[in-house]
Amino acid sequence: MLIAKVRGTVVSTYKEPSLQGVKLLVLQFMDDEGEPLPGYEVAADTVGAGVGEWVLVSRGSPARQVRGSLERPIDAAVVAIIDTINVENRLIYSKRADEAR
Repeated sequence: MLIAKVRGTVVSTYKEPSLQGVKLLVLQFMDDEGEPLPGYEVAADTVGAGVGEWVLVSRGSPARQVRGSLERPIDAAVVAIIDTINVENRLIYSKRADEAR
C-alpha cells in the first residue's frame, strides 16, 4: 500500500457500467518525509475519503480485491483514511493537527 493525499475528484458522465456509483479521487502520493511527490493518479474511493485527507492506496490487482470491486476495471483503490503516521518515533502526519490548522 502507498500513502497519498486526496487532491480532488473526477466526474465522469459516461463510464463503464460497473463503475456507476463509484467515486473517483485525484491522489498525490507522499514521500517518507510527508512531502508530495510529482504527478497525480486517479483511484476508486471505497471508504468515503474527502479532499485534503491522507489515505492508504492499494494498487494493481490487489485493488480489485476490495469487496464489490472484483469485476471493476480499477487498478487503484483508496482502502483507508489515515489518522496518524509515525516513523522511528517521529510524527509524519496527524489528521487532528492538520484539521486544527
